[in-house]
Amino acid sequence: MPPLKNLEQEFPIIDAEFRQFCSSHGIFSVEDFLVNDLYSLAAFAEGEAISDKLKQGIAQVLSIIDRQHQPWLNGLELLEDAQMKKRFLPTGCQWVDSLLQGGLREGHLVELAGPSSSGKTQLCLRAAAHIADRKLGTIMFLDTGNSFSPERVSSFLDPSTTSSSLPKEAQERRCRRVMSSILCRSVFDIFELQDVLNRLSITLGRKGKDEATRLRLLVIDSISSLITPILGGRDSHGRSLMVSAGYALKRLADESNLCVLVTNHMVGGEGGLPKPALGESWKSIPHVRLLLSREHGSHISTVSVLRHTSMAPGGAAKFAIDGGQPIAVSPD
Repeated sequence: MPPLKNLEQEFPIIDAEFRQFCSSHGIFSVEDFLVNDLYSLAAFAEGEAISDKLKQGIAQVLSIIDRQHQPWLNGLELLEDAQMKKRFLPTGCQWVDSLLQGGLREGHLVELAGPSSSGKTQLCLRAAAHIADRKLGTIMFLDTGNSFSPERVSSFLDPSTTSSSLPKEAQERRCRRVMSSILCRSVFDIFELQDVLNRLSITLGRKGKDEATRLRLLVIDSISSLITPILGGRDSHGRSLMVSAGYALKRLADESNLCVLVTNHMVGGEGGLPKPALGESWKSIPHVRLLLSREHGSHISTVSVLRHTSMAPGGAAKFAIDGGQPIAVSPD
């Protein structure tokens, strides 16, 4: 949940004066309200010269907390939501989209795990280019390690419409249109990510429903580079931050009807076998977990399903990206 300071723009009552009162009682975020005695806090507010304003601020924060609670839905409502509101975003790789029964699904948090040089960033950039090129909406790319490459994005444009027969001016306009639909921002730690997600949630809640410009895909490359530094040792605080960030991503995907695609690196597991990083606390958070691998010296990548909400794990497909263009190889 967001720091109180991040809420002032949308809720002016949560101003510096209100936050100073809260901080004097050890409250700095919405989450802190959940672990404090609100009756005692209200009693303290009564003794202040601006008691009415403080009580209004407390009521406002409580209403924000109440909005975080998901309503109960019956099976029919869930089915209608899945069929009517959540559509698929094609990645531009034929066999990957076929494996995922259409592509990346809106409302889902999708994890793409794999070792270095397996093609994780390439697949993210390919999906961003394809979605932008089809005018399906806007893409936001949160770059944690200088992995975003505009040159690689432009190289992924469909060759059938970038041939020499297309006027150079038209090619340039198309490239500018695609690139202007992809927003990139560097994020270097988990706290900056939380701040970005809080602001993004507020911004998306205010915007209209313009389908051509609505945010469709949020890419975080990579989520593990943000979380790994806060893990380790016996202190559970790092794991709590990780779980909080994971559920914030899921909530953003569901409430804003977009797909969140995150990449994760591999670490040594039992018997020396590699496994996705971030441990047991993370593995149950994403709706979909995909494993990407590539044999040494090969340009063929294999993507397999580790976890999916609507299909059994174990399915796999192969694809190649050669010279910037995806080449369908065959499903496994």
